[in-house]
Amino acid sequence: MTEDPADRLRTDGGAGHVETEEATENGHGESETDVDLESLVAENPEAVARLLERLDLVNDLLDGADVATSAMDDEMVQSLAGTGTNLGLAANEIATDETVQLGEAVGQNADDLADGVEKIAELQRTGTLDDLLELAELASLASAAMDDEMVMSLASTGTRLGEVADTAADDDVARGLEEVLAALGEATSKDPEKIGTIGLLKATRDPDVQAGLGLVIALARALGQQTRERAEE
Repeated sequence: MTEDPADRLRTDGGAGHVETEEATENGHGESETDVDLESLVAENPEAVARLLERLDLVNDLLDGADVATSAMDDEMVQSLAGTGTNLGLAANEIATDETVQLGEAVGQNADDLADGVEKIAELQRTGTLDDLLELAELASLASAAMDDEMVMSLASTGTRLGEVADTAADDDVARGLEEVLAALGEATSKDPEKIGTIGLLKATRDPDVQAGLGLVIALARALGQQTRERAEE
């Protein structure tokens, strides 16, 4: 197994000067280290070449770092320090209880959020999202165009409709409406016969007609009372 010259050599601070761990003089005026070095180079020229290339690369990197360090003036150093401080402050501002809760909520509802984003993307692809935005803008313009009088009128109408709904929800009113509608359906299920004055007099002797006339008279009386009270107000 060939010994790697890198195990036998070391550099003095990247300057490329090679020293040996031991140096002894031989009898021919030539050190044993020189002989060993020459034999290593002769036996492993490619490995030595790679080692020298690496040393050159390290020296280039060190030179580049020295140039970059010397090129940074005080203003640049202060700017970098200020940027780091700002980033630290921003991180502190972001790391609040609310953001932590938001992150937890996003993690717990990741699937639902993904589905929602996909639906929005589908609306965007089909152009439906633009239509919805236009409708929302029109609604906003319509709301802005409504003056106070229109708003009060709509509010009054809504109040009246609410009162009508409350009245219709009354048990007696609901039962009466059901009876009237049922009678209307039964009466129109077949063509009514024509009657004259005598027929009308005879019909008044019918108990059903008498009950119906009683309801009509009661309704007329109640309508008259409501009309009179409203006129007095």
